[in-house]
Amino acid sequence: MAGSNEWLYEIKPKGKFIDLNFKEIWRYRDLLILFVKRDIVTVYKQTVLGPLWFLIQPLMTSIVLTLIFNNLAQVNYGEAPPFLFNLGSVILWNYFKTNLSQSSTTFTANTGLFGKVYFPRVIVPISKAISGLLQLLIQLIIFVIFYLIYINKGASITPSWTALWLPGYIFLVILLSVGVGLILSSLTTKYRDLNNLVTFGLSLLMYLSAVPFPVSEAQEKLGKYSWVVDYNPLAHIIDGFRMSALGSDNLNYPALGYILVLSIFIFIVGLIVFNRTEKTFIDTV
Repeated sequence: MAGSNEWLYEIKPKGKFIDLNFKEIWRYRDLLILFVKRDIVTVYKQTVLGPLWFLIQPLMTSIVLTLIFNNLAQVNYGEAPPFLFNLGSVILWNYFKTNLSQSSTTFTANTGLFGKVYFPRVIVPISKAISGLLQLLIQLIIFVIFYLIYINKGASITPSWTALWLPGYIFLVILLSVGVGLILSSLTTKYRDLNNLVTFGLSLLMYLSAVPFPVSEAQEKLGKYSWVVDYNPLAHIIDGFRMSALGSDNLNYPALGYILVLSIFIFIVGLIVFNRTEKTFIDTV
C-alpha cells in the first residue's frame, strides 16, 4: 500500500527454532470458529442414529467392561458402582482417543485443503478438540443422570467439591492428546505407516492407562512393572477425573502437578514441531 510501511502478510524464510505462532492463530480465530461449526454439523449428518451415537457407544462399552472386569475378573472398584466407574473412564478416554486420532492425521487427511489456501494449519486439530467438547458434554450429562439414579438407589457415593477439578482434567486431556497428535502428524508426513501404529497403540494404551480398573489395583497386580502405570500421565488424569466425579477426596496432588507440567511441555513441543513441519510438508506428502 502506497505511503504505508505496514503489510497485511509477509513472506519470510524459516523462522527461529521455537515459534509457537499464537499471534497468527488468534488472527485466524474466525476461521477456527467456522471449522468448529462445520465439524459439529457434519460429523453425524448422514448417519442413521445421528447424535444418539454419542450415547450408545460409551454406554455399551461401559456395560461390556463392567461384565468382563467386575463379573469375570473380580476387579475391586471399592465403594464405587462398577458401571458408573467405567462410564466415567470411557467418556474421558473416548475424548482423548478422538483428539489424538484426528490430530495425528492432520497433514495426511487435509493435503488437498492445505495445498490450495494458506492459514495456520494448527487450527485444524484445535478445532477438532473444541468441537469434540460438545460430544463430551452430552456424555457427561448422561453420566450425571446415572449418578443420580445410583444415589437414589442408595449407592455409597456423595457429591463433593472435588467435582470442581473436572474442567481441569479435561483441559489436561486436550493438552496431552493434541500435543502428542501434533508430533505424530509431523512424523506421518514422512512415515505413513505410523497411522497403523497409532491405531494399534491406542488399543493397547487403553489398558496401560487403567481405563477399566483403578490405578491402585493396576499397581498392585503389576508389581515390579507398575512403573508402566506410575509414569503414564493419562492413567493419572483418568483416575483423577473419575475420583473427582465420584466424590472421592483422595486425589493425588503430586501426580497432578507432574501431569500438568508434562502436558504443557508435550503440547509446546508438539506445537514447535508441527509449525516447523507445516513449512515443508507439502513436498513430502
